[in-house]
Amino acid sequence: MPGRHVTDHQMRLFMKHRSTDPIPVAAARAGFSAATGYRLAQDPRPPSEKRAPRERRRPDPLADVFDAEVAPMLEASPGLRPVAVLEELLRRHPELGAGIRRTLERRIRKWRALHGPEREVMFRQTVEPGRMGLSDFTDMAAAGVTMAGAPLAHRLYHFRLAFSGFEHAHVVLQGESFVALAAGLQDALWVLGGAPREHRTDSLSAAFRNLAPEVEEDWTTRYAALCAHYGMTASRNNRGIAHENGAIEAPHGHLKRAIEDALLLRGSRAFETVAEYRGFIDALVGRRNARNRRRIDAERAVLRPLPNQRAEDGEEAMVTVTSSGGFMLRRVFYTVPSRLIGHRLRVRLHDDRLEVFLGGTHLMTLTRGRGYGGSRRPHVVDYRHVIHALRAKPGALPGLVYRDQLFPRDAYRRLYDRAMEALPERAACKLVVGALAIAHERGCEADLAALIDASLDAGAIPDLAEIRACFVPDLEALPQVTITLTPLSAYDALTAAPTEGAGA
Repeated sequence: MPGRHVTDHQMRLFMKHRSTDPIPVAAARAGFSAATGYRLAQDPRPPSEKRAPRERRRPDPLADVFDAEVAPMLEASPGLRPVAVLEELLRRHPELGAGIRRTLERRIRKWRALHGPEREVMFRQTVEPGRMGLSDFTDMAAAGVTMAGAPLAHRLYHFRLAFSGFEHAHVVLQGESFVALAAGLQDALWVLGGAPREHRTDSLSAAFRNLAPEVEEDWTTRYAALCAHYGMTASRNNRGIAHENGAIEAPHGHLKRAIEDALLLRGSRAFETVAEYRGFIDALVGRRNARNRRRIDAERAVLRPLPNQRAEDGEEAMVTVTSSGGFMLRRVFYTVPSRLIGHRLRVRLHDDRLEVFLGGTHLMTLTRGRGYGGSRRPHVVDYRHVIHALRAKPGALPGLVYRDQLFPRDAYRRLYDRAMEALPERAACKLVVGALAIAHERGCEADLAALIDASLDAGAIPDLAEIRACFVPDLEALPQVTITLTPLSAYDALTAAPTEGAGA
């Protein structure tokens, strides 16, 4: 057709039909005129071979410097960036100008293709169902999630099957550790209903960082025992070679983008509790797994069966309850009932909680605190553990090291601040400690907090006698219950009646 060049494809089509049809017919089928067909029949070469080679339209600005200066630089330092080479050339030859950048980049790229060092080759692997599961941690600071108004510093433990793409995510609060890995991995396997033949992680450098060699060896042994419990072969990729764990590194980004979209649709990044946030993540991951249901079901059929029970995923420690009414563990102070002072307790650490045992008896579950650097030592305090002792010594409240953590609700903290401003210290301490004691003894913590907030908002400080009147029953107002005791002789008639009936 006029105005269009004949392509190589048209030429091949023309030559194909020319062997069986006349030139005009073959030309028509190829999409050009008969005259063009007769012309092309004289020279059967493809049009691309008839074009004259494109020659340089301006002098080569690198003709005198590339082989003499650039090539030696690239040979000496193969990793040198083109922009660094450009800066060095402009320093040596200012007359070249910055306009040579693209020309220099093309020449360097071509030189490296012809003379550069060998590059790493990625060997694509065949993925067998039921063969490999992968675990890794990913930081979630960029998500901007808040818990009770404060930013939630956390990570996600992420498990994935290489064949079907089954995923499991678990919110981790204490950073990368064996405890977090063991809990997340076992949750994933029990949700899945089976175990793959191989479990791969990265080098777990974050989990082993700053540990003594004997502790690192112990963790390695525990990890091997965990995998053996489920019949999995443990493997790790080489340190710093992230693409060896590529079947989960890339899905990290997909999962985090899905979480970001879900948070935007939710309209808020604020959560009241960790359980609420974990439910949000579980629902999202469940919807993602539903899209791969067929592949997951196919792979689930060839997974190894699970053992009868889970392996223990906690970490044990022995602590002694001090005269302060608590114990120190991992730089965090925890309070316990004072009757345990002097006892040795067995504590099992999990990512978000502590299970406390006296011998083999489970005593309580405590929320796990988070340690910080420097000399700062956080406290996990339950005022119910110490209120009876503090009631006998209310003057200890102002200087108490964990005073801010003692108050169960913000209303009690407001009461303390306002009372210390308006009342003598002794009276303020008796008021606050008395209010806490009533909240504990009468089980009215929330109702009392509402009363305190209402009083403080009205500009008044509640009186302890008024609080007692509201929440402690008046003995005179209690109903009088009269109990009439039946004389014991009345029971004789009950025991004699069957005997008379039997004689009749």
